[in-house]
Amino acid sequence: MNKSEVFDEKLQELARFARAISHPARLAILQYLAETKTCISGDISQNLPLSRTTVSQHLKELKELGLIHGEIDGLRINYCLCSESIHKYLDEFDSFFGKVRSASVNCEI
Repeated sequence: MNKSEVFDEKLQELARFARAISHPARLAILQYLAETKTCISGDISQNLPLSRTTVSQHLKELKELGLIHGEIDGLRINYCLCSESIHKYLDEFDSFFGKVRSASVNCEI
């Protein structure tokens, strides 16, 4: 059993989400897809200051978590945000941090 398995599934899931969005390149990809408000067909790396290989690695991370979809269309891949997954993770994040935010702990040093 690895150490993360001692925590409940919700905490593990939030940690996976936090890890996925913890890299500025992945945030930039999500931001780019959100700003275009459409599925992107072709090479996303043309719009980011990263190599194609680096972008591909980050797309893979986002896709594995379900934050984006990548569907093959002939020789191209269409990348889209997965709104359902994004809303689910953000709702869970808000719920978790809402409890943290509302905790009445005064930490003065």
